[in-house]
Amino acid sequence: MNPLSPQKDKFTLSEEVTFLNGAYMSPMMRSAEQAGIEAVSQKNNPFFYDRDSFFKPSEELRKTFSDLIGANDPDRIAIIPSASYGMANVANNIAFQPGEKIVMASEQFPSNVYPWRERAKETGAQVVMVDAPDTQGSRGVAWNEAIMEAIDFQTRVVTIGHIHWADGTLFDLKRIRAKTREVGALMIIDGTQSIGALPFDVAEFQPDAVICSAYKWLMGPYGIGMAYYGPYFDGGKPIENNWYARKNSDQFQYLINYQDEYRPKAARYTVGESSNFILQPILQTALTQVIEWQPARIQAYCKALVDSVVGDFQAMGCIIEDPAHRASHLFGIRLPQGMDEDTLKQIFQREKIYVSWRGPVVRVSPYLYNTKEDFAHLLQCFQEATELSVPLV
Repeated sequence: MNPLSPQKDKFTLSEEVTFLNGAYMSPMMRSAEQAGIEAVSQKNNPFFYDRDSFFKPSEELRKTFSDLIGANDPDRIAIIPSASYGMANVANNIAFQPGEKIVMASEQFPSNVYPWRERAKETGAQVVMVDAPDTQGSRGVAWNEAIMEAIDFQTRVVTIGHIHWADGTLFDLKRIRAKTREVGALMIIDGTQSIGALPFDVAEFQPDAVICSAYKWLMGPYGIGMAYYGPYFDGGKPIENNWYARKNSDQFQYLINYQDEYRPKAARYTVGESSNFILQPILQTALTQVIEWQPARIQAYCKALVDSVVGDFQAMGCIIEDPAHRASHLFGIRLPQGMDEDTLKQIFQREKIYVSWRGPVVRVSPYLYNTKEDFAHLLQCFQEATELSVPLV
């Protein structure tokens, strides 16, 4: 695997900032920006949009995402507007008996919580959140074990990310999948904070559904996402009824021959007006570049950046999960005892360093536009905060 070189020239990020916050929202690639500009300009002349304009770009986009996740079947891919939309289609098409369990890691992003809470209210199922263990070492190992223990024959669904969105903890999807099969449960994956930057393979993990917003590690725009729906959902009922999802919808002259049947497989879950003439070209351009870079190489690049300073952070007393149990494109730094959080925030603001705070954790999320100098800058801020913080009495 040939290593990637820095790719900052493909972005327009200001040289005055240190942007380590791709998990919040990715910057736009120059090529994707240009695709968007051209798409906006074309809307000035709508007579250029023909039948193929509604379908061919969508087919290409679904194939590209299918290739990215190893699904090998574009018909299993749907275009969605958001993670919550994609997850609602999943939750609403699972039959629950009262008392059955919906298992998830605690403090997940709300889009993978609210649809399940509502479904539990409707059916009498129960949401079981598995808390992160209160431990300083091997936190990822202990958390995975706790999740495994929570999965039993009362479990109907396990819904989880490949990593935790707040601190990058890796979840052992192969073990979780094996356990769900043992007890007859489904496994649903929120890939928003991993797919595109961390290798993900449908054939390897065998999820029942995968939901992914585009504006983070797919490097796409806000307001569009992609989803994989496995065979369990082939006969499901979508949360909306749009013409695109129906059988023979590609035949414009026959649209008033109303159809009860849906298009095959995942097409029924595609959002109305999914043929977005502006957002689709942007995402298609971005995904094509991500596939060329390869998620494995993106992850390796980020790992090299983190490895350059992780020992220095740990020597300072910061807590960073062992690399075997966390991602490198998104990870958490827990402050050492005595470091003042407000002081560090003020230093970040002065130095124009952009990260996210998730509770007591500094969430750092680098990408190919970052360099080792960016991490040296981050380290310097922590060191200054240590010197300025008032010692605990």
